[in-house]
This record gives sequence, structure tokens and C-alpha cells, in this order.
Amino acid sequence: MLHLDHKDLKKIILIGDRVLIQPSKENQQTPGGLYLPQGMQRQDDLFTGYVMKVGPGYPIPAVQDIDEPWKDQQDEVKYVPLQPKPGDLAIYVQKSGFEMVFNKEKYVVVPHSALILLIRDEDLVE
Repeated sequence: MLHLDHKDLKKIILIGDRVLIQPSKENQQTPGGLYLPQGMQRQDDLFTGYVMKVGPGYPIPAVQDIDEPWKDQQDEVKYVPLQPKPGDLAIYVQKSGFEMVFNKEKYVVVPHSALILLIRDEDLVE
């Protein structure tokens, strides 16, 4: 697990299709009533957490028009935006992500493909 000590979460910049999630408190008890030691969750279980930040999306390469040299050539990469927004409740598979601790808070960075569904409460944001 990666540990970072910094003051401002706003300074984290996610690359590509990555999503930063603050996980909900883990259930430390199995359905049979046994208590699990810390860190003993199965990696393929579904987890829930709140989306904190979202990367720019999937990059689309700049198209160069060789046949029309008078047009402005753009080297700027464009992105297909991602669906999640900060504040969404996400259900995700943690197997393809990684955990990190930032300012003593636990976060998970997962690719967009690890998200199963989002719950967006528009009334909460307003």
C-alpha cells in the first residue's frame, strides 16, 4: 500500500481512465458471523465507496490532415470523458486497482472498467 503525506487532495492528478475512490468502511464480519482480520477481504468481492476525483478519460489521438496542410495542426490530445462524477457512490471490483493512504485516509485508485455501477444523488450535490 502506498502512503503519501500531503495536505491537499486537489493536487492529485489522475491519468487517463483512473478513478479515485474513498472506500466505505469494510465489513469485518463474514455472513456466517466470523470476524476477518484486517486486510483479509477477498480481492474479487464487490466494494462500495465515494468517487473523489476522475481522470480526463480515454485519450483520442490527434488527427493530422496531410491532404489539407493549410489547416492548423493540433497536437493537443482530446479525451472521451468518463461517466463517474465526484460524489457518486460507486460499486467496484478492487482486484484491478490499488490502495493508497493519503493524509491518513484510505483511498483506492481503479480503472474505469473496474466500476460496476454508480449511484448519483442529484439532491445531495445541490
